[in-house]
Amino acid sequence: MLVNGKWTADWHPVQSKDDAGRFVRQSSSFRNWVTPTGDAGPSGEGGFKAEAGRYHLYVALICPWASRTLMVRKLKKLETVIDVTVVEPALSDQGWSFGTYPGAQKDPLMSAKFMHEIYTDADPVFTGRATVPVLWDKKRGTIVNNESADIVRMLNSAFDAFGDETVNLYPQDLAAEIDALNPELYERLNNGVYRAGFASSQTAYDEAVFGVFSTLEAMEARLSDGREYLFGERLTETDIRLFVTLIRFDAAYHGLFKCNIKRVSDYTALNAYTNRILAIPGIAETVNFDHIKAGYYSIKALNPSGIIPVGPAMVMAA
Repeated sequence: MLVNGKWTADWHPVQSKDDAGRFVRQSSSFRNWVTPTGDAGPSGEGGFKAEAGRYHLYVALICPWASRTLMVRKLKKLETVIDVTVVEPALSDQGWSFGTYPGAQKDPLMSAKFMHEIYTDADPVFTGRATVPVLWDKKRGTIVNNESADIVRMLNSAFDAFGDETVNLYPQDLAAEIDALNPELYERLNNGVYRAGFASSQTAYDEAVFGVFSTLEAMEARLSDGREYLFGERLTETDIRLFVTLIRFDAAYHGLFKCNIKRVSDYTALNAYTNRILAIPGIAETVNFDHIKAGYYSIKALNPSGIIPVGPAMVMAA
């Protein structure tokens, strides 16, 4: 963790906890927005105009939040507009690092060794955790945003002049439904698996794990009517939010995070849905099971032996 721009302690998965032992996630700190005109977005300041080649995305392939942004970048055909650097999957004592692990890269912009150096380049007195994803502005030399939900919305609309404007993951006629379901999925499932895995009391764990599976059961029921996606026949950002947790579930959350009541592969509709999204052109390129397992099983607090399991296979059985 950084305190006033200085690294102060070895990385630890539990950011904070409440009096009942519940895992509490750090809020994102940089909340500016890229817009087509450079005007200010819903938060932050203006001056970040959508331009090809101006922005750089830092991600981890193990991280579901970062993978959301990679999926949208693929779907919107922005690969030549926004370049990407992938950090090493295993978390070091100083958090995310750059290196030569297969599928990862060294930092091409500032030759940083650790992600926290990117943060202090943007803010020399930054206090907090150096998380991914990070959207970096090469022109102004600063972090635009480190909140995946914001970056997903930006990539969906701000760069339509450069990418595929026919893809819209946040259509206005579904906006109210998307905005209603997103927080439920986040609290009970996307972050719920972490709340289970990093719980420090039985009460906190029970609360989290039963929330995870009640949400999975609800999504299974929702998809059992034959619809392609959560809101019908159109893929939305909510599907991306659900997918990034489902694709990691059997490989990491089921065992390592003690979310072991059932596997995603035990759910007929959810399993088919996961494979359906995985089959969308470009999506499989954003999923790297080697990184996912190497990353999660590097968390010493949960897996002190460092042993990485052999399975499961990347593509789940239909």
